[in-house]
Amino acid sequence: MKSLDVKVWSVRKRDTKTPSYGVRWYVAGNVFSDTFRTKALADHYRSKLMRAMRDGEEFDSESGLPASLQEEAASVTWYSFALRYLAMKWPHAAPNTRDGINESLTSITLALLDERAGRPSDTSLRRALRNWAFVLPGPDAREVPDDVLNVLHWVAKASRPLADLADPAVARQVLDSLKLKLDGTAAAAETVRRKRRTLVNAAGYAVDLGELQENPITAIRWQKPKVSNQVDPRVVANPEQVRNLLTAVSYVGGYRRARGRRLVGLFACMYFGGLRPAEAVGLAETDLALPDQGWGSALLHRTRPSVGRKWTDTGETHDDRGLKNRPTEDVRRVPIPPQLVRVLREHLDTFGTATDGRLFFSESGAVVPSSTYYRVWQEARALALPTAVAASPLASRPYDLRHSALSTWLNAGVDPTEVAERAGNSVEVLLTRYTKCLDGRHEVANRRIEELLREYE
Repeated sequence: MKSLDVKVWSVRKRDTKTPSYGVRWYVAGNVFSDTFRTKALADHYRSKLMRAMRDGEEFDSESGLPASLQEEAASVTWYSFALRYLAMKWPHAAPNTRDGINESLTSITLALLDERAGRPSDTSLRRALRNWAFVLPGPDAREVPDDVLNVLHWVAKASRPLADLADPAVARQVLDSLKLKLDGTAAAAETVRRKRRTLVNAAGYAVDLGELQENPITAIRWQKPKVSNQVDPRVVANPEQVRNLLTAVSYVGGYRRARGRRLVGLFACMYFGGLRPAEAVGLAETDLALPDQGWGSALLHRTRPSVGRKWTDTGETHDDRGLKNRPTEDVRRVPIPPQLVRVLREHLDTFGTATDGRLFFSESGAVVPSSTYYRVWQEARALALPTAVAASPLASRPYDLRHSALSTWLNAGVDPTEVAERAGNSVEVLLTRYTKCLDGRHEVANRRIEELLREYE
């Protein structure tokens, strides 16, 4: 290292399809340059070079960088950057999204660790990252066990530089690692795609901060796993099967404890009203219009998804949010048939409401956990279905009741626009997801074509 003269050229816009801005400077007659996504980032980098020159720093003749910038580049590891990325995303993310980001960052971080002496076990690494590093408030703001601190200290030292992602071989290695679970078996396609989305988004944030010149992940020609968004028609139950299942629910847990009876209305809302489980859990008496005869309605505006305490701002197991994929204050009016009106009126007469007006609650008055109604549903399936059918995918999850509802409406000939409005989906998503469940549509189309041809015979 020795002192070298440096001249910093003004920022200029490069003639490319994607606007970028470059900085060029001379060191002992050699030209060096760097490009940035925005003019502000380029100006900021130019200012660092000018400051280093004014302070009399030494410049490296090979990299063209002053010592301060070399140290800065070397200090940005993937792990330190991932913590910054998490701090940016966390405040605006839903609890389930936070869980997904946490899981994704954990997997990526494990793939970007160097071989270093004293490596903890994979289980210890994953537990420390999942439960402490990638949760806010972070380890600096909480009391952390000494063994966890030791693991995180090792991770900070062993984490590879963020700049390594610019190497296509490294980026591909990280992407390939996302395809496997800890036991070496293949991960679910949707899980892989979700983790890749987080990696792409994080790399984009690094570009915004000027840590990377371009997003290296989007440039990799990598085979994404195919994900089927279509509903499996085998899970769709017919009205008779659903009626038997709801009856079986009322027998779960005995009559006096009513472990199943207090949830009959919850499952009925998913089938007769097409509600999502989190929408049904958050339903209150004031949201309902239940006439003595005929159709009623439900005004949906609240969901209570079960997500876990560490992902919510309140520290409660259930989040309290607006409707899925809608503005916070948006509402959705859902007509409900007389069958559901009768079930809900009977539920209110028998169990009343929780202190905040919710229809469905545990014996202690708390929000019904997803694990509770899932267990009740599995017991009801064993009671209501023949052994062979119970072993099949038919209505294997409570959410499948919603699939059955929407499939039934579409096969009944209800206009897809109306079905989408009631379900809270777009028409495009609705028809894409339920195309395999429209059993009667081919016969209708064939009949119409045949009638048309006969007119010309």
